[in-house]
Amino acid sequence: MNNSSQFLLDSGFWGFFYKILTPVEWLQTWIMKLMHDFLVMLGMNPVGVSWVVSIIFLVLFVQACIFPLFYKQMKSMRKLQALQPKMQRIQNKYKGKKDQASKEAMQREMMKLYQDNDANPAGSCLPLLIQSPVFMAMFYTLSAIPYIASGVREEPLGAFDQATAQQFTQTDVFGIVSVTDNFTSADMGGKVVIGVFVALMCFCLWFTTYFSMKRNTNPEAMVGQAATMQKSMLWLFPIMYIFSGIAMPFAVLVYWLTNNVCNLARTIWQVSAFPTPGSPAAKDKEVRDHKRENERRAKAGLPSLEEEELQKAKEAAEHRDAHGYQRVQPQRKNRNKKK
Repeated sequence: MNNSSQFLLDSGFWGFFYKILTPVEWLQTWIMKLMHDFLVMLGMNPVGVSWVVSIIFLVLFVQACIFPLFYKQMKSMRKLQALQPKMQRIQNKYKGKKDQASKEAMQREMMKLYQDNDANPAGSCLPLLIQSPVFMAMFYTLSAIPYIASGVREEPLGAFDQATAQQFTQTDVFGIVSVTDNFTSADMGGKVVIGVFVALMCFCLWFTTYFSMKRNTNPEAMVGQAATMQKSMLWLFPIMYIFSGIAMPFAVLVYWLTNNVCNLARTIWQVSAFPTPGSPAAKDKEVRDHKRENERRAKAGLPSLEEEELQKAKEAAEHRDAHGYQRVQPQRKNRNKKK
C-alpha cells in the first residue's frame, strides 16, 4: 500500500475481499461527501476541518444504525441470563450421556427454550459482525483516496473522483499533520499528534474493558482461567493497537478514535441499564430502581415499598392470630370420584 506506483489493496486476496465490500465503501464516500457539502454550505472551508468532521459524522451515523441491533442484543443477553437455571437443568438432565440421540434431544430442548422465550444465543455477535466490515471498508476507502488523487487509481470510488480526492488530501489538522500521513511519513509534529491519537485509542479500549470487568462482572466468575483470559485481553488488545495504529493514515485514526469513544459511552450505558446479575453494577441498579419506585409511589400518593412490605407482614400476622398456624391443604378442583 505504501508503494506510490501501485495500490496494493486492489490486488491479490485483499483486492477480491475489498471488491465484495464495494457497496459499503460507496455508501461511506457519499455520506462523507454529503456531510462535507453541508458543512461547506454552512460556511466552513472546503479544505480542512470540514473533512475531519465528515469522518466523525460517518462514525456517528454507523453507530446510530447499529444501536437498535445493540439494544436488541442487550435484551437477548438479559433473557439468556434469566434462562440460565432452566438451561442448567436441561444440561444436567443429559449429563454424562454421550450417545447421538441424547445430544440431539438436548439440542432440541435448548432450541425450544430459546424459541419459547424469544432469546437468540448468537445475538451478541451481530453488532460486531456488522461493525467489522464497516471499519475494514473505511480503512480501504481512506487508504485509497490518496491514490485516487495522484491518479495511480484511475477508477473513482463512489463520491470520490480525482478532484474530490485531491481536495481531501490537502486537509491537515492543527496545521501539523495531513489526513493521509501515518507515523512513518509524518514530520516530528505530526508524529506527536499521531502518537497522542494512538494513545487515546489505546486508553479508550483499555478503560472500556477495565470498566466492564470491574463493574459488570460477577465476582464469582472472576476466578481461574476465565479471570486470566479477561486480564490478558485487558492489556493484549491495547498493545496490538499501538503497532496497527502507527501504520494507519491519520484519517483512519480519526475514525478509529471516534469509534472507540462511542463504544466506551455505549458500554457505560449498557452497564448501567443492562448489568450482569450479581455484578456490582447490578447491585447499584437494584438500589436505583428501589429509590425510583419509592419516588414514583410518593408522587402518586401510594405507600413506599417498605411500608407495603410492613403492611403485608401485619396482615399475615393477623391472619395467623385469627386462624392459627395450621397449613391449609390444597384441594384438587376436578378430582375424579371413585366408582
